[in-house]
Amino acid sequence: MNRVEEKQLDALFDIESVPQAAAPQRHAEKQQHQTKEHAVSDGTISIDDFNKLDLRVAKIARAEHVEGADKLLKLTLDLGAGGTRTVFAGIKSAYAPEQLEGQLAVVVANLAPRKMKFGVSEGMVLAASGEDAGGGIYLVGPGAGAQPGMRVK
Repeated sequence: MNRVEEKQLDALFDIESVPQAAAPQRHAEKQQHQTKEHAVSDGTISIDDFNKLDLRVAKIARAEHVEGADKLLKLTLDLGAGGTRTVFAGIKSAYAPEQLEGQLAVVVANLAPRKMKFGVSEGMVLAASGEDAGGGIYLVGPGAGAQPGMRVK
């Protein structure tokens, strides 16, 4: 390793040789960059953030009540070549276990496992809900022809 001398840094960042007219342009570019950063920090995400999610089609192989839980159902999900996962989902008010078995759902497959009172949840099934829908909960499912393990893009 060699020591970097101050003269080398000055030559690398030769600010004095840049024409003064460029300074306002750099300032405008910096403001534009800050605006982009602000857009990302106001609740929106970048495409890079979205690409971190591993959304997969899963078949609900088994669904069962969780003793002592008011809102949860325990789902055993088949992700094809991705194996099986256990997921605890807060959908008990909307679905009976027998309604779910055999259905396809979309799961966040790369969510870190979460230890819960009733066991470890190894993902999250996606569901839509809201007051405008009468407070109902609706599992998000893929279209016809989708198979367990397929990546959702």
